[in-house]
Amino acid sequence: MTSTKRIAVVGGGAAGMLAAGTALAMGAQVTVFEHRDRTLLKLGITGKGRCNLTNNAPVSELIAAVVHNPRFLYTAFSAFSSEDTMALFERLGVPLKTERGRRVFPISDKASDIVKALRQYAADAEIRFEHVKGLRFENGRVMGVEARDFYPADAVILATGGRSYSATGSDGSGFALARAAGHAVTPLSPSLVPLTSPSPLCAEMQGLSLKNVGLRILRRDGGKCLYEDFGEMMFTHFGLTGPMILSASAHLQGEDISRLDAVIDLKPALDDATLDARLLSDFAKNANRNFENALGGLLPTKMILPMLSYVGIDKTKKVHLIKREERRALLRALKGFMLPLSGFRPIEEAIITSGGVSVKEVSPKTMMSKKCNGLFFAGEMLDVDAYTGGYNLQIAFSTGYLAGCGAVDYINANSENEGDSNVL
Repeated sequence: MTSTKRIAVVGGGAAGMLAAGTALAMGAQVTVFEHRDRTLLKLGITGKGRCNLTNNAPVSELIAAVVHNPRFLYTAFSAFSSEDTMALFERLGVPLKTERGRRVFPISDKASDIVKALRQYAADAEIRFEHVKGLRFENGRVMGVEARDFYPADAVILATGGRSYSATGSDGSGFALARAAGHAVTPLSPSLVPLTSPSPLCAEMQGLSLKNVGLRILRRDGGKCLYEDFGEMMFTHFGLTGPMILSASAHLQGEDISRLDAVIDLKPALDDATLDARLLSDFAKNANRNFENALGGLLPTKMILPMLSYVGIDKTKKVHLIKREERRALLRALKGFMLPLSGFRPIEEAIITSGGVSVKEVSPKTMMSKKCNGLFFAGEMLDVDAYTGGYNLQIAFSTGYLAGCGAVDYINANSENEGDSNVL
């Protein structure tokens, strides 16, 4: 073990660059291997280019937002919390703001500002745009990485991401490196991903965003509610997307989506009686108009004709001719617009990957492998994922921080042990 602390970070994403910056601050010599031509490509497109970098929540609530293996992250979230993330980026010159749902963004609304700051944080690292073909091991510990040439390292941090957004570099190739080190990789599946629907109504409403609506995901056989939320969603040509839908997808892992329905409450602030009174009032004001021209106060324009098709009312029917049962059918539809679901969109379209390196084989205190000394993991490679809202980037930052610290501490401990053995 040399006096220089040489650390190789494989993957130039959010977790890898945070790990690199952390290790640099602790006096290590760091080389980052990134097989694309730029670092932080995926970070630059998150939050629709705005970058929801964390959620301004206490550790207990960060844990509660994690879908798979939340307890594994307790030490990581405690060591590097959302407050620490915010303090770091503001120290790096990026003013932040907290929006609805405690989601944190740069005041500029530019993900590029976060990218620049994180590159600045790891500016003293050597960046090699090379594909890592393998790791080299000796006597149960990692000795370095095989890229164009062999790069010796005292510790290696694997932070190559999952399989989503492969064009940004997260193509799943890092899992082969983990398996070569003896690690189990749990099945990979899309999470935070849009849902498909066979209903033609979705395509008719393509591009329409709904805000402040309720959502329930129900089993068709029996109506058991599997997920419930309030917020925003959007219709697409293939089905449904938006924050609520993405969070629902994380909760529906392992379900047969084709047996589920999405039920949208378009007027969650109104109970049935209040909504019925509203309908009667609107109908009275528009008594002599065609029905399609009487719903502008209740529905977005793009949803009026699909809604009339859904409830089976002729759009040209005069409002004063609408029967009580037709009005009741409209009320039920406004409180429970039901669309059948058919599946998830492909993993390439998912924001994150569910599954990954088994956390049973990784130390939650240091992120070091229990199979191979000196090998650390960070970010989406691990079998942990959370709801939308900044939680997944916080996982990347927290595990990256712990891996960076853990790698330096491991090298220091081994240097001291070798020094002791030399004295003896």
